Amino acid sequence: MKILLRKVTNTPLEFELNKENITFKGYLEYHNSKLILLKANLNGTVAKPCDMCAEDMQVLVDEDIEFFISDGIYEKGNDIELDVVESFDAHADLDELLDSEIEMIKSDYHFCDNCQED
Repeated sequence: MKILLRKVTNTPLEFELNKENITFKGYLEYHNSKLILLKANLNGTVAKPCDMCAEDMQVLVDEDIEFFISDGIYEKGNDIELDVVESFDAHADLDELLDSEIEMIKSDYHFCDNCQED
């Protein structure tokens, strides 16, 4: 799902995506001339192998996500405390952002119940 950034206003634009047993639900809201605030929650499970024994497992996910999307190159400002994702085609590609968040979860260390007990 691609959202044209110039269509995002001060009124939150809500979205919901589902992929791989994960629900990505939140909103986009205008922050200033080049920044759009994304606030969302990831909820569900992600399949991945245990990092110790390699058995398949499900990782429970319930994470709040908050960052800015910049329309073009972001020139760092001292007043921004959140991460900034740059968009070079004037769109927020929510599918791509969701895929990125899922991959970050998978890249973290996770151990199955059996390996956690050892």
